[in-house]
Amino acid sequence: MQSKPVLKPLNIAVVAVAAMAMSGPLYAGPDAGMTNPPNPMFQKLDTNHDGYISRDEAAKLRGFGKAFYEADDNHDGMLDKDEFVKAQAIYDRMRVKAYIGDSVITAKVKAALVKDPNVKALEVSVETAKGTVLLSGFVDNEEQARRAQEIAVSIKGVKSVISNLVVKG
Repeated sequence: MQSKPVLKPLNIAVVAVAAMAMSGPLYAGPDAGMTNPPNPMFQKLDTNHDGYISRDEAAKLRGFGKAFYEADDNHDGMLDKDEFVKAQAIYDRMRVKAYIGDSVITAKVKAALVKDPNVKALEVSVETAKGTVLLSGFVDNEEQARRAQEIAVSIKGVKSVISNLVVKG
């Protein structure tokens, strides 16, 4: 009778390590074998394909100048891919802040119109874009239209008022 070979725990460990080494990694970390996918906006703006975004290239995005300046860490007037990601985050925060600011202005104007006994606030629509308030809707007379404009102009943060209010009748 032949006896079966006895595998000692150390031999089992060696065989397991060898099998794993030959099969490749079981877990690849986030950087293993993968590169970051290209940023589509970066590629679109990098018109000369030099791997950098110049101020001229970035000027295609309206209002991007401040974000560009803040993200240009080495102050070379160019954004590499990492600086561009930072600039995008700054730009997005600026846009959200502007949107929230406009929403607050709209709410304040609407609230002030509701408080005024001479204006039928439910018939006046208020929209705000970059501090410019647009009033639209129907009012009973010129006095109500004028008063709605006065109220809108008096709200902090309002840069200008455009009235498209129509007098009924």
